[in-house]
Amino acid sequence: MNRILFKHIDNSSLVVFRMFLGALIFFESFGAIATGWIKRTMIDPKFTFNFIGFEWLQPLPGQWMYGYYAVMGIFGLMIMVGYKYRLSMLSFTLLWAGTYFMQKSSYNNHYYFLMILSAVMVVMPAHRYASLDVKLNPQLKRLSMPNWCRLFFFIQLFILYSYASIAKMYPDWIDLTVPELLMKAKQHYYVVGDLLQHKAVHYFVAYGGILFDGLVIPLLLWKRTRKLAFIASIIFHMFNSIIFQVGIFPYLSLAFAVFFFEPKTIQKLFLKKKPFYKDNAVRVPKYGTVFAALYIIYFIIQVGLPLRHHAFGDDVLWTEEGHRLSWRMMLRTRNANTTFNVVNSDNNAVIPIKLADYLSPKQIRQVSTKPDFMWQFAQHLKSEFAKQGIGIKVYVRSYLSVNGKRRKRFIDPEVDIANEEWYHFKHHHWILPSNAE
Repeated sequence: MNRILFKHIDNSSLVVFRMFLGALIFFESFGAIATGWIKRTMIDPKFTFNFIGFEWLQPLPGQWMYGYYAVMGIFGLMIMVGYKYRLSMLSFTLLWAGTYFMQKSSYNNHYYFLMILSAVMVVMPAHRYASLDVKLNPQLKRLSMPNWCRLFFFIQLFILYSYASIAKMYPDWIDLTVPELLMKAKQHYYVVGDLLQHKAVHYFVAYGGILFDGLVIPLLLWKRTRKLAFIASIIFHMFNSIIFQVGIFPYLSLAFAVFFFEPKTIQKLFLKKKPFYKDNAVRVPKYGTVFAALYIIYFIIQVGLPLRHHAFGDDVLWTEEGHRLSWRMMLRTRNANTTFNVVNSDNNAVIPIKLADYLSPKQIRQVSTKPDFMWQFAQHLKSEFAKQGIGIKVYVRSYLSVNGKRRKRFIDPEVDIANEEWYHFKHHHWILPSNAE
């Protein structure tokens, strides 16, 4: 185990990746400002749907979220040049975790991935070469890194892509229902919109997605197929970037390639003046046993989290319970006809509620189809009316369609969800079974 984790190898790949990561953080942060994402998601909405349990974590008032993201972008530049690296990486991780848990209307698995990646990068010695830290303190300079650094990327990416591939192996994906619906939503795209409606594109998305996700990491690890897998990665991730507009993730995924190519190749391409380390010395730190245990526990959690939806007892595509943190990416479409019936607890008088008075159009789509959003909105209504001295009950009437299928009743209309508890690891009885008529 010590040799696997603590054998030292050349650190060119980690140094170069630090530069790529810092630059991508900069573009992600300032891109959110430039595209209006912060305004639409953090500033304009009157109410923010955060992760349940993080209600205390709210967007900064007024225009201050622009400053929040600008600070993250500056930390990205500091990471890229390696200035006060660990402090910069830790600061960005905390700020990014804050914005991640602060809102989920724009939830994305890639945001979750960047959070855990940044947290791990804090402890990686990515600043030990070609950094301002080394320039200011030459004693920090190193030519090597422990093998666990590179191994982390191999295992983490294998878990991510494997689960993404397995999740696609269900009828609505295999029979092209979901890819067709996803492409139909892009038919307004200039030039490529009509092309995306062809059956061949749907087959490419469906089966190409399964094969790419399932095979890309093994093929990158095998020297004979590495270049071919990298070319396929470029095509796959550029397609996702252009068609699905998923931020920096496609480019971050391509940046991971520096860990799969030979360290000597990376050193020659990007750090020609850097001496190449080839001693392969094994250096076990004093905390080696504890570190190895934590390393294993981390990956056990990563393997276990995507499986937790099986414990809820119904189809995750229907209930959404266990959907997040599980690498289930672009797997389904949801559409619902949902109304909130608010009743005065004292006299049973019906209180008219217009969703547009409380929520943005995107939030209305989320609150119409996802049970945790419904529950949170019911709690918000309960709190708002309580300020007026009015106790209320909230009943939800919802008919849900998953992947274009016939709508079925989704929520028990007899349950007052405003006075129900929320459970993170338990099925909610007011979500009706997927097989109910």
